[in-house]
Amino acid sequence: MSTRALSSTNLTPTVLITKEAIEKRVRELADQLSAEYAGRELLVLGILKGSWVFLADLVRMMSVPVIIDFMTVSSYGASTKTSGIVKVVLDLKCSIENRDVLVVEDILDSGLTLSYIIENLKLRRPRSLKIVVLMDKPARRRAAIKADYVGFEVPDKFVVGYGADYAERYRNLPYIGYIEESAAKDEG
Repeated sequence: MSTRALSSTNLTPTVLITKEAIEKRVRELADQLSAEYAGRELLVLGILKGSWVFLADLVRMMSVPVIIDFMTVSSYGASTKTSGIVKVVLDLKCSIENRDVLVVEDILDSGLTLSYIIENLKLRRPRSLKIVVLMDKPARRRAAIKADYVGFEVPDKFVVGYGADYAERYRNLPYIGYIEESAAKDEG
C-alpha cells in the first residue's frame, strides 16, 4: 500500500463484510461479554479513533453496567504502515486499578501498538484485562498478542469502514471494505 495520502475520495472500497453481518456479530459479542461480566461493572476502554463506531454499537447491546474511557495512541502518522514507535496522545481519565477492563480496538494488525497499550495498562493493576477487536489480521502480526474476542478475521488487505480509515477517510461507511493497492497508487 502506498504511504501517500489519497488526493481525493473517488475510490469506492470493495465490500468485504456487510452491515448486516457486522450487526449480527456485534450482537453475538455483546451477548457473550454480558454473560461473562454478569453482576460486575466493566470499564470499556476504546482506542481512538478507530474503535469508536464498534465501541458505541457494542456497549449499547450489552446488558452489564459499563464505564467508558478512551486512549489515543499514535504509531502510524500519515502512513498506512506502523512505525513501531508508539506515543500516547491522550491518556485515560479514570483509574483502572482493581477494575475489570475491556480494551476495544477496531483492528489487530501488526500487534505492536496493542502490545504496548496492554503492557502499559498492566502496570496500572487492573483486576482483569481483556481485548475485543472487530477485525483480526493475523497475516501482518509482528508481536505475540492475541485478542480474547474477535469479530472477524480479515485478509491481508487495507480495510476501511465502520471506524477504520485511510488518511482519515471512510470511517463512516456502515460496512467493512478494502482498497486495492493499485487503485490507491493511481489516486495518489
